[in-house]
Amino acid sequence: MAGTGVGTVHPSHPLTHLFTRRNAMLMQIVLHTPKWVFAVFVLLVWLGARQLLSNSMSLNRVTLMAVAMGGLSLFGVISAFGDSPGALLGWAAAAAVLMALLLQRPLPATTRYDAATRKFHMAGSAVPLMLMMGIFFTKYAVAATLALHPELRHHAVFALAIPVLYGAFTGIFVGRAVRLWKLAMAADAVASGARPA
Repeated sequence: MAGTGVGTVHPSHPLTHLFTRRNAMLMQIVLHTPKWVFAVFVLLVWLGARQLLSNSMSLNRVTLMAVAMGGLSLFGVISAFGDSPGALLGWAAAAAVLMALLLQRPLPATTRYDAATRKFHMAGSAVPLMLMMGIFFTKYAVAATLALHPELRHHAVFALAIPVLYGAFTGIFVGRAVRLWKLAMAADAVASGARPA
């Protein structure tokens, strides 16, 4: 008979009500999202997309980007867990570990630093865009999850996993910046040594 096939979900099926309720809640979350959140999303996409192509970046811009993304990441931890020592420690530890791991890897061979203009010339990379989107969507998903299930804020696994994830994003951003700083300092030292006394 029609409608009796295995796997058919009828309108009165409990799963149908569950999906409908979930979709309605998700729609409410999106509708009540402040407009500035979407503006931040567009800005991050624009900044990340610019780095998909070969480009030049000043030393100040490299530093500012690392500080801004690290700050956004830390803000995500604090906005979700307050000044919880465990959450902050998890964030800091993950950031330190990822930064240390990244510092052991060499820069791409195409990366150059011009000491005269104090600018880096780098090949395009999708990593900055992925990191920015990672921080943004983690912040958005955590805020939505806690709005629906505020008790998770005190759940040990959740309260550790989220700060560690934020810390990993921070460590990669800061590690990338520190590698470029090391390249700049080495180039400046060579340039200084080459100048006549």
